[in-house]
Amino acid sequence: MSNKAIEIYTKRRSQYVIGNDLPISQEETTALIKEAVRQAPSSFNSQSSRAVILFGEQHDKFWQIVMETLRKIVPADSFAPTEKKVNSFIAGAGTVLFFEDQDVIKGLQEQFALYADNFPVWSEHSTGIAQFAVWTALAEANIGATLQHYNPIIDDAVAETFNIPASWKLRAQMPFGSNEAPFGEKTFIDDEQRFMVFS
Repeated sequence: MSNKAIEIYTKRRSQYVIGNDLPISQEETTALIKEAVRQAPSSFNSQSSRAVILFGEQHDKFWQIVMETLRKIVPADSFAPTEKKVNSFIAGAGTVLFFEDQDVIKGLQEQFALYADNFPVWSEHSTGIAQFAVWTALAEANIGATLQHYNPIIDDAVAETFNIPASWKLRAQMPFGSNEAPFGEKTFIDDEQRFMVFS
């Protein structure tokens, strides 16, 4: 089956070996990330997704927050693998921090009380789609990335360091950079375990 969208999706892979030599400029990368988030759908067109894009020293500063937070909770005698992993993210060119604006969600809950319980769930859908959109757009530009989740243990320090609005809830982090290693083989479970088709 030939389909342009599917071809692009297949390029989106987890790249754990990244460098800081981006194939496009910082300005182009920023514009790409912004447009991907902008075009990602959301429930009731709420546009609740928010993104903070970090480059250079600010990117490093974020991962040092992660490093020092983990150092407080991971035993010293087993910290080496954790340090190596975080350093692999620092080696990249930048990081996207994905947030969901809780004020938007609360506003929808008040406006559409019948669906109040669903809006937090739909918000998670929105951020997931935004993350996939950004990841896919970066992959199409030959920029490697992974999706990380060090929230909520870093939330307070990140909010203070980067002056994040109080209503923004951190959902994921995406370090990105140049692809410095080939991708491994991706395997799939059997379709019978995953799909049901009725006609």
